[in-house]
Amino acid sequence: MSNEYRGRFYENFAVGDVYRSAIGRTVTEADNVWFTTLTMNTNQMHFNREWAGRTEFGQPLVVSTLTLGLVVGLSVRDTSENAAANLGWSDIKLPRPVFVGDTIWAESEVTAVRESASRPSSGIVTIRTRGINQRREVVIEFARSFMVFKRDAPEVVNVFPITETEWSV
Repeated sequence: MSNEYRGRFYENFAVGDVYRSAIGRTVTEADNVWFTTLTMNTNQMHFNREWAGRTEFGQPLVVSTLTLGLVVGLSVRDTSENAAANLGWSDIKLPRPVFVGDTIWAESEVTAVRESASRPSSGIVTIRTRGINQRREVVIEFARSFMVFKRDAPEVVNVFPITETEWSV
């Protein structure tokens, strides 16, 4: 049996725990243009360099929902890799703009942990998360709650197809 990391389960969370993403992610122009297109966002602030250049920012802004999605994604490995479902986001704040070329990291703090009243194999975890850019500026903050499986939940049994075949190399 190996000791591979399988993410945090309900039993691994305690109020006050802080998790920082091991990697950062640089936002590219392609990310912003694709996300703008996929979400049908027609605000020129996100895709028209000439138009955005006349604003106080002087350049296109990264779509705020891309920033939200990116920071949630960066936090998943540390927080909700074993979640059954997201239950809600609240208090989303965008104190600084994000531009193409910015690199973002995620930091999350556990604010509440409780048993699920309706699902005995899960618990409810609430966190606050923020995205921080390469200039150490907070670019987004939000609260999120999710239902996460307990370590012995039948839903998270390791299903890796262990083989009896010997190695041949």
